[in-house]
Amino acid sequence: MTDPKKISILDYTYELPVDRIALHPLPERDASKLLIYKNGEISEDVYKNIADYLPAESVLIFNNTKVIKARIRFQKSSGGIIEIFLLEPFEADYTSTLSATKKTTWKCMIGGVSKWKEEKLTQELGIRNWELGATLVEKLADAYVVEFNWNGDISFAEVLEQVGDIPLPPYIKRKTEEEDTARYQTIYAVDEGSVAAPTAGLHFTETVFKSLAEKNIQTAFVTLHVGAGTFKPVKAATMQDHEMHAEWIDVGFEMIVQLIEQLHKTIVAVGTTSLRTLESLYWMGAKAMLQPELKQLNISQWEVYEAPLANSNITAKESLAALLNWMKTNRQERLFTQSQILIAPGYQFKIAKAIITNFHQPQSTLLLLVAAAIGNDWKTIYKYALENDFRFLSYGDGSLLFINEL
Repeated sequence: MTDPKKISILDYTYELPVDRIALHPLPERDASKLLIYKNGEISEDVYKNIADYLPAESVLIFNNTKVIKARIRFQKSSGGIIEIFLLEPFEADYTSTLSATKKTTWKCMIGGVSKWKEEKLTQELGIRNWELGATLVEKLADAYVVEFNWNGDISFAEVLEQVGDIPLPPYIKRKTEEEDTARYQTIYAVDEGSVAAPTAGLHFTETVFKSLAEKNIQTAFVTLHVGAGTFKPVKAATMQDHEMHAEWIDVGFEMIVQLIEQLHKTIVAVGTTSLRTLESLYWMGAKAMLQPELKQLNISQWEVYEAPLANSNITAKESLAALLNWMKTNRQERLFTQSQILIAPGYQFKIAKAIITNFHQPQSTLLLLVAAAIGNDWKTIYKYALENDFRFLSYGDGSLLFINEL
């Protein structure tokens, strides 16, 4: 079996021509092309017909996170621009931070930080005489801490609606346009917190959901707030020297109960974020079973490949039941914690049986996840996609991949 730590990212590359990167979404979400991979066979259709390729009574798990307008531009008194990109709340949770009034503190990336000489940057909010201010608090190893304050009686979420821009991925090399406000967002987005869209879900429409229901295919929702780290390039020679980004998971007690009842069905993760959430839930339950005294169930990058977790042989049902018991004991109706799980070749899937996902960048951790699911056949499907006019990355086409059993 492959040792994920010894994987060379150079083995997971392919030639992606610039003109194959989708810069805009198609006029209709469900008109995007769909590649279907099952048992080594490839076929294609469009997302509108995806129900035809899913087993009856299967379960689709969606990520209902909502993208915030995380890019804020301040103009200095000298005329220069400083761009602040929100990464995540600093030492606080998303709900309290986005609902805060008067001030809040965030971990950020900053464009033009060397030009930030003033103690405080300001800009008008566009409401009455209200004003937003930004103060640089400290430099971290990989980011900055910025405090925002404003004099209007509105939440920070409303502030962002006034002054922020949708944070398009770095490979979409154009300015944000009006269409992005709606189209870089799933139609079922609810919980604000992401700075990147769970793009596999962008293709789903009310028509698609209706066709799923007609085939008795159920849907359920989890929340994983997608961070900018999802675009973080792998620069290390082997994966053991790459630090995987951590992301926040928010899953309710009842959703886990529902999941236990449906484990005998084909569980399909819509997107890599849904997949990481499902698999993280298994490992959190396993930790709760092995160490019930734990007060926090976060998942670090490598622990699922190492003892004692890797040797535990706990079933998915046992794991999720232990997770529910842990939540009861700790009086938590929702599980809100971080996962840094790296799913790469050598990983054994515990809950998901298939994944719906877009086509990912060369030498990315997302491509490693695809390879973990279907082995070296990832090369075959990416070659097929390139030769058959599929569009790539966030606004591109996608695939339904049934996970190969080891």
